[in-house]
Amino acid sequence: MTDVALASTGIVDDPDTPALVAALDVVGITAHPVAWADAAVDWASFDATVIRSTWDYPMAHEAFLAWARRVPNLINPADVVAWNSDKRYLADLAAVGVPTIPTTYAATGRDAAIPDGPVVVKPTVAGGSRGAARFGAGDLEGARAHVDAISALGVEAMVQPLVASVEADGELDVVVFEGTVSHAVVKHAPIGLEATAEPTGPVSVTTVDPDAAQRAVVADALAAVPFEATLCYARVDLVALPTGPAVIEVELIEPFLFLSVHEAAADRFARAIARRVAR
Repeated sequence: MTDVALASTGIVDDPDTPALVAALDVVGITAHPVAWADAAVDWASFDATVIRSTWDYPMAHEAFLAWARRVPNLINPADVVAWNSDKRYLADLAAVGVPTIPTTYAATGRDAAIPDGPVVVKPTVAGGSRGAARFGAGDLEGARAHVDAISALGVEAMVQPLVASVEADGELDVVVFEGTVSHAVVKHAPIGLEATAEPTGPVSVTTVDPDAAQRAVVADALAAVPFEATLCYARVDLVALPTGPAVIEVELIEPFLFLSVHEAAADRFARAIARRVAR
C-alpha cells in the first residue's frame, strides 16, 4: 500500500478531504491528513505529500516555504509553491500576455497607483480576504492608508479595480488536473458576505462548462507558470472584464477543488496523484 500525506492546517476540516481519501483508497493509496506545521511528523515516511488545506500559511509564510523545501516528493513542488504564495505572480502572467485583472503593487501609500472607481487593496501574501479592504471611488486617502497598514506588516500591497461583474455574475473557478480541465463552477458569495481564508463558508456554487475563450485563458495561465511543465492540480479563477475573461488568481497551493460537485472529480484527482507517486 502506498502512503500519502494530505498537508492541512490541522484545525479546519477541508470539505474535499472525505471524497479524496475514498478515491485514493480505490487506487491503492492510503491518505493521512497531517498538519504541515507539526514538527513531529516524519515527512520522509510518506511516498508523497499533497498540499491540501494549509490555509494558515500566510501567517507563517517563511516557515511554510522552508517546510515545503524540506518535504520530499511534494505535490505541487516547492518552487511552484514559493512562486504562487506571493500574488505578484500576476505580474509575471501579464508580462507574457495572459489576460489578468489590472493590478499595481506598492510598498507605501504615497507611491500607490489608485485607479479611478472603486478599488480593492490587499496584501500580496494572504489567504481569502485577510487584509483586503474595499474603497469607494475617490477615497484615495483611505486606500493609501490601507497600503501603509499592509506595508507595516512587512508585506507589499496590491491594488485592483473592483470588478462589478463578480457581484453580478460571480467568479468562474476552473479546476485542472495534469493539464486537463476537470470541472468548473461559478462561485457566488451572498450579498454582504466577506470571503474567508478558508472556503468553508456559505458560498453558492453552480457547475458550468467553460467556453472556448475561458479555456484558452486557463491554458495560457498555466503554460506561463515557471518551473513545472504540467502541474498535478491547479485552480484558475477568472472574472469577466469588458475585454473578455481575465485571471484574478491562479491557485496552485491549497485551493478548494469542489470535488463534491462533480461525480468524477475526486477520482480524477486521485488518479493524477497516483501517477505522480508512481514516477
